[in-house]
Amino acid sequence: MTRVALTYERLCRIVLMVFVVNVAMLVHTLMGLILGGFFPSIAAAYATFRTWLIDEDQSWRIRQTWTVFHRAWKDELAQANLFGWVQLLIGLALAWDYYLVNWNDLGGVIGVGVSGLLLLLNLVFWTVAALSWSVRANFDEPLTWILRMSLNMTVARPLCTLLLLAFTVIIGWTWSQWPGVFMVFGAAVPIFAVQAVIYSFGGLPGMSVKDRPSPNPADEAAAERGGVAA
Repeated sequence: MTRVALTYERLCRIVLMVFVVNVAMLVHTLMGLILGGFFPSIAAAYATFRTWLIDEDQSWRIRQTWTVFHRAWKDELAQANLFGWVQLLIGLALAWDYYLVNWNDLGGVIGVGVSGLLLLLNLVFWTVAALSWSVRANFDEPLTWILRMSLNMTVARPLCTLLLLAFTVIIGWTWSQWPGVFMVFGAAVPIFAVQAVIYSFGGLPGMSVKDRPSPNPADEAAAERGGVAA
């Protein structure tokens, strides 16, 4: 029974943390006059979730989550904007090409083939983009290195890639069925999902469940005897 209570408490803390990160993203986006604060907020969310995932004590309070986010946001004001706007422009160009192909008859097999190729390019691009923010939060490396690592992970970690795509569909469906979920948790949910999947299945050095020390059975027993921590 105690283990169930501890698991429930942990889930509640995660939900609260994701909610706080969503509020922080909204506030800091406004602080950056929207256009200048949006991508630093995304980078700060990735950095906050990374810090939480690798922290031995994950029982964060609201103030700690906010502080970690705010510091990351200030550090990312310049670089995240450059990184994000370039990605967005390329992504919009690919999406526009896909739209044009599907709404203009190119004729038979050629049209279907071009449409399929553009769909694949869009999926690969946005998957690499999502991974690149995580890699960027974990490594202080040049842009080309980050993009190459992200592309390698997309190909070399098929389970991780498939889970990212699956969570994207699930989250999108959830938002369509219950818009209130998006209003309360916003973009923090998919960012947390990306970081959790990469942490569990991406094998990223410095942010991997394999790097986490194994729990001490004696400590677990003591925790169960002591009950739920405050």
